Amino acid sequence: MPFDIDMLKAHYESLPARVNAAKQALGRPLTLTEKILYAHLHADSPMQSYARGKDYVFFAPDRVAMQDATAQMALLQFMMCGRDKTAVPSTVHCDHLILAKEGANTDLKTAVDVNSEVYDFLSSVSNKYGIGFWKPGAGIIHQTVLENYAFPGGMMIGTDSHTPNAGGLGMLAIGVGGADAVDVMVGMAWELKMPKLIGVKLTGKLSGWTSPKDVILKVAGILTVKGGTGAIVEYFGEGAQAMSCTGKGTICNMGLKLGQQRLLLATMNPGAVTSALLSATM
Repeated sequence: MPFDIDMLKAHYESLPARVNAAKQALGRPLTLTEKILYAHLHADSPMQSYARGKDYVFFAPDRVAMQDATAQMALLQFMMCGRDKTAVPSTVHCDHLILAKEGANTDLKTAVDVNSEVYDFLSSVSNKYGIGFWKPGAGIIHQTVLENYAFPGGMMIGTDSHTPNAGGLGMLAIGVGGADAVDVMVGMAWELKMPKLIGVKLTGKLSGWTSPKDVILKVAGILTVKGGTGAIVEYFGEGAQAMSCTGKGTICNMGLKLGQQRLLLATMNPGAVTSALLSATM
């Protein structure tokens, strides 16, 4: 079952209590981003107010996604941890090793032939440890995750820079390195500096001559390629409500261009859009 129904039930049953606890700890209303961040605090980080851009915090993401080029080392490291199964639902998506050259059918056949050893390894390891495996040709990781694993209010990390695409369905989706993915898969806390916040109010709605891509291009022109580093850019207002999920996903996906960083976040719900750029030393 792609949606890991037991995990989702547990998540939504406990979410209101976690958000209320965060409101009491901070003593004020919370933004969408803060609700998700504070609702995913790891047990090693007590519920309290954390300074944006200063305090390092431990988080507990709901799931992990990996693409075939980065999953190899991550799974090799995971195999040495002595676990029989991943601590959180995890998936592998075989799309990055397919070279677009001659056409879909020919390129897929070539990729399967050239990378057969890699695919066999990823498939066998995924089967052994209960990891979801999306074989070559099953789809691009960004869209596959959006359609099958993203859910409002959740937190996911992925070993791909465009993981934030899952923000189109209200998820805090974060691109990380393979070592961070392994930490979460074995049940350890994931450490991150509490990000700063930048708000963007969208009024009105898009006309027939514009698209959500124009929104993020405008924001990128204002903030430049490093103006969002270390911050989450949260969009709100009726303009955000008028967009489709795929349009919101585009804004989240391209939000990573606002900073030169190793970590990327994005999330959104029907009334808000959030994309974040976090700098980190790895």
